[in-house]
Amino acid sequence: MSKKLEGRIALITGASRGIGRAVAKRFAQEGAHPILVARTQGALEELDDEIRAETGVEATLLPLDLKNHDAIDKVGAAIYERFGRLDTLVANAGLLGVLTPMHQLDPKVWDEVMNVNLTSCFRLLRSMDPLLRASDSGRSIYVTSVVGHIPRAFWSAYAVSKAGLDMMVRTYAEEIGKTNMKVNILNPGATRTGMRAAAMPGEDPNKLKTPESIAHEFVKLGSAECDLNGEMITAEPEE
Repeated sequence: MSKKLEGRIALITGASRGIGRAVAKRFAQEGAHPILVARTQGALEELDDEIRAETGVEATLLPLDLKNHDAIDKVGAAIYERFGRLDTLVANAGLLGVLTPMHQLDPKVWDEVMNVNLTSCFRLLRSMDPLLRASDSGRSIYVTSVVGHIPRAFWSAYAVSKAGLDMMVRTYAEEIGKTNMKVNILNPGATRTGMRAAAMPGEDPNKLKTPESIAHEFVKLGSAECDLNGEMITAEPEE
């Protein structure tokens, strides 16, 4: 049986836990070489051990705080030197911040959320664009939330950051329409993650879909066969 991502070089941010972790493992199962980005070296090494044990694939590990924007540019240069291209980008890392009335939000929290959820994604887009153009089918996936386009009280900086992200991606999609690249937005919906638990502490996590159950949506959008561009997809659990 052929693997859907065979031979593809895939960069995944926020890879050490939650959705990013599930996507990293699924991509390896589908034949991709995963480049895993997260802040903690130990968590990345643990994930790499699991991936190697399950699939035989050895990932590339990149401990990186996405608030360090200059380091993102260096990552782009390092990927070019080693691989010469990037086939799939999964911009998954995100920060919830604090759920509070907009007028009570600490400006420091605002800056941090915008930095991680929006500005770092712009810097990733900017740094990875030449690498994605070097692929014969560069694919980018940016993870969003329903609160980015449907106003919901108290979601403050997180909601605004996702609204900005969505417009950034859709603008970029218009610009790459005549290339071999595609870029899309994926809304995971209510998923059993640490961020969801922090946002909804009274919710029963066992009633939510798992990150593993939606990883197939990333495979579809990250494959050479994907012909969607500038779309927002809501993830559905794999049957």
